[in-house]
Amino acid sequence: MKRTSFFLLLTLVFLAPARAQVRTPKTVFVIVDGIPADVLEKTNTPHLDSLSRVGFYKQAYVGGQKGTYSQTPTISAVGYNSLLTGTWVNKHNVWDNDIKDPNYQYPTLFRLLKSQYPNRKTAVFSSWLDNRTKLVGEGLPQTGKLQVDFHADGYELDTVTFPHDREKTYMSRIDDRVVDEAVACLSRQAPDLSWVYLEYTDDMGHRYGDSPQMYAAVEKMDAQIGRLSWALQQRQQQFAEDWLLVITTDHGRDAKTGHNHGGQSDRERQTWIVANKPDLNAYGKQQVPGIVDLMPTIARHMLLQLPAQVEREIDGVPLIGPVSLAEPQAKLQGKSLHLSWKSFSQTGRVKVWLSTTNAFETGGTDRYQLLGNVPLGQEQAVFSLEKRPSSFYKIWLQGPDNSVNRWIVLK
Repeated sequence: MKRTSFFLLLTLVFLAPARAQVRTPKTVFVIVDGIPADVLEKTNTPHLDSLSRVGFYKQAYVGGQKGTYSQTPTISAVGYNSLLTGTWVNKHNVWDNDIKDPNYQYPTLFRLLKSQYPNRKTAVFSSWLDNRTKLVGEGLPQTGKLQVDFHADGYELDTVTFPHDREKTYMSRIDDRVVDEAVACLSRQAPDLSWVYLEYTDDMGHRYGDSPQMYAAVEKMDAQIGRLSWALQQRQQQFAEDWLLVITTDHGRDAKTGHNHGGQSDRERQTWIVANKPDLNAYGKQQVPGIVDLMPTIARHMLLQLPAQVEREIDGVPLIGPVSLAEPQAKLQGKSLHLSWKSFSQTGRVKVWLSTTNAFETGGTDRYQLLGNVPLGQEQAVFSLEKRPSSFYKIWLQGPDNSVNRWIVLK
């Protein structure tokens, strides 16, 4: 991600004030497949560089909390669903690219938007049909027969228009088509929430590993991002719209060759985020974000009010807006619950809630008990669980501006 030309005009457009207009918040999030942070940082990416100067670039991670109940495979569909739901695999239940049995009790951004704003429009632009039909779950009874308003996807199934070749150059052409369709729809219909997925970089990684072919694919992806960014800037100039553009990747690659992924090595877990918004909060500035942080970040930008039962399950922390706490830890020592967290304010208090059930995952309601209300800046608390014996605990720390959760799972 070399620093190249400055694209001053683009920067000024994205930084232009609203000038007293009430702007409608809209979001495009882009998943570009399988690009570790070190590859991005040494590739010529002028369009991503321009966006990061307007907003930010951050190294990030996937894979859950390593060695714990939330450890998550560094595999594509698994990462996509962590972004969509703001949860790790122990909740959303997408363990691999087969997507056999997603737990739709954990709603995606698409469902949350339609639940609160039924008339707002959504879109999916993707080479992979499963992204819409299985992960978003369009038309399924489990998602309330959710409908995506605009879509252009499934091109990998069209072997007439895109004849398959061993070098997988057809995927490059498919990504071009996906971007063409996305630019056209965003420019004209301007859906409120859109997902763009580009695959070709991962194909080059699997085939060639760390290689000139991989770097060339990243450079091509950057040019495609430039086209998307320009379309949004044109909308923002002409209409009272406030566009959030977020670009990330779903996993890294193995350190030895760059061909593989799926494990928990540092390079497989290490990813990155680029966005066009400069207003990172203290958490975003000080901590390494996870892919699950993007769901609550987008929800905030879209002015979504998360239902309490959903908020308790979110594993991410928003990167914009006020933030109270993050990085929760929970340990059981004897009959005592020891909690700690990182606070971002010395004022306010944290409500500590406890449940010994996990009814939410099957559509039920968990019963939470309030253990206490402690100072936020204290960053730790201890509670007796002598009267609450269990092999499973869900702990929810509710701060003034955001909440976090941890589980204790006893074997």
